[in-house]
Amino acid sequence: MRAVEAVEALVKKPIEDMGYELYEVEFQKEYGNWVLTVYIDRKGGVDLDDCEKISRMIDPMLDEADPIEQAYYLSVSSVGIDHPIKKDKDFSRNIGNVITVKLYAPMNGKKEFRGTLQSFDAQSFVIALEKGEEITILRKDAASIKPYIEF
Repeated sequence: MRAVEAVEALVKKPIEDMGYELYEVEFQKEYGNWVLTVYIDRKGGVDLDDCEKISRMIDPMLDEADPIEQAYYLSVSSVGIDHPIKKDKDFSRNIGNVITVKLYAPMNGKKEFRGTLQSFDAQSFVIALEKGEEITILRKDAASIKPYIEF
């Protein structure tokens, strides 16, 4: 079992028991150090106190179970309003919202689109552009998909 899957299996239920959702676990090297990031969410959002509470709860669990061989830093974070749209649950949460899509290769002469997410399936998603035109984009062709944040 990979480190990420082992951590997910270990902390998912305790996090849910505290009223949060385990959104995602990442384990990657950042600036020469390994970092385990546990993303959490809940209705109404997550603040710094929530992240600290979850960190204090799962840190001893991780130390005891020791699912990761090398030394690492633990980080607990909120999903954030601009978290990339990757999984089905991300797409579900963003139906009817404006998203920005960057493609690996041009489609219709463009590599970036902004429109309202209409629907999705396992292979593709549909966005409505400003002029009412709808386009279907294959997930594998999208380099990044993010909610559009207007300031």
